[in-house]
Amino acid sequence: MGEATNVTEVPLPQGGTVAVKPGDFRTEEMLLNIGPQHPSTHGVLRVVVRTDGEIILDSQVHIGYLHRCFEKVVENVTWTQVTPYTDRMDYLASMYNNLGYSLAVEKLGDVEVPERASYIRIIIGELQRIASHLMSVGTYGLDVGAITAFLYCFRDREITLRIFEEVCGQRLNYNYIRPGGVSGDLTDEMLKKIDDFIDYFLPKIDEIDNLLSMNGIFIYRTAGVGILPLDLALDYGCTGPVLRGSGLARDLRKDEPYGLYEQFDFDVITGKGEKGQLGDCWDRYMIRVREMRESCKIIKQALAKIPEGKFIEPKLLKNVKVKKGESYLKVENPRGELGYYIVSDGKKGPYRCSVRAPSFCNIAVLPEISRGCMVADMVVIIGSIDIVMGEVDR
Repeated sequence: MGEATNVTEVPLPQGGTVAVKPGDFRTEEMLLNIGPQHPSTHGVLRVVVRTDGEIILDSQVHIGYLHRCFEKVVENVTWTQVTPYTDRMDYLASMYNNLGYSLAVEKLGDVEVPERASYIRIIIGELQRIASHLMSVGTYGLDVGAITAFLYCFRDREITLRIFEEVCGQRLNYNYIRPGGVSGDLTDEMLKKIDDFIDYFLPKIDEIDNLLSMNGIFIYRTAGVGILPLDLALDYGCTGPVLRGSGLARDLRKDEPYGLYEQFDFDVITGKGEKGQLGDCWDRYMIRVREMRESCKIIKQALAKIPEGKFIEPKLLKNVKVKKGESYLKVENPRGELGYYIVSDGKKGPYRCSVRAPSFCNIAVLPEISRGCMVADMVVIIGSIDIVMGEVDR
């Protein structure tokens, strides 16, 4: 008898068959479009993925679907009229956009901010950080199929939005922090509500930890996935939780304090590689969970020390005068280092304004950290970066 061979007759689409032996099969590369999606699903982002079966060989990020035209529009308005436009970039952390712009104008115009206003900015800013991180953590749960964590996070985020609404009349785009201070004072009742929220919220972070962070399925989906080495993060200019997740304790509130942050005691949270490898999706996620505790700590300190006084010089509410020159100032927003470069020709508004958006730099590293992962991991990796496309497409 002749040697046995495992030959299979495979039918062809055009008719007939072909004999196939073991080892004859070859994979075929395919281009897959992920997005553009609705803004509520991590933004209007398109990623073209080149796959070999279920394995990602490479990917290319396409942006530009959510243009705000911010940098051009502000050349045609006054210094105070710019503030509402800053809200529309990172619409999940609008207070920080207000703050970064205001600090840059104050630096260029030698504007003095009342001490009470500086405390209010810190209280409201850290409350905004909590609201932003709750959105990130909650939607990240949805990315891996955990609906309950999403509901828990949005339950608590709703309380922060109600506080913002009482403070300035808006739930999303605030126009609250202005050059020279803030648009309105915090009453004793508002301060009491913020204090009560912090007391309520601290135990809720433990609930999120127990429900999602330490869930076996969640850890399996995020630990050891999308690993970002520190040197690669630095090469791409990553900042915020994306950089700190790779182990570097870089936080502008500590390293280059602005406002009155040098007076506050808090820790800079970094990744440890506890569940997988340093710089993976789980580390980046846990940075945000643990930073909420630090924000609560900062707010408690600010509430205990906030002085009486003005919240802004009345003449600055409508008109700010800025001398000729240029300035650059950056703040630590929930996604990383947000910088404003402003040029003044001495007229009523900016001659030029350019923004260093953290999401723009952070999303650039996506092709590097997704290569070799499964297609199903792509959404998990995107969620761990926590982008806002209004900021990317400013």
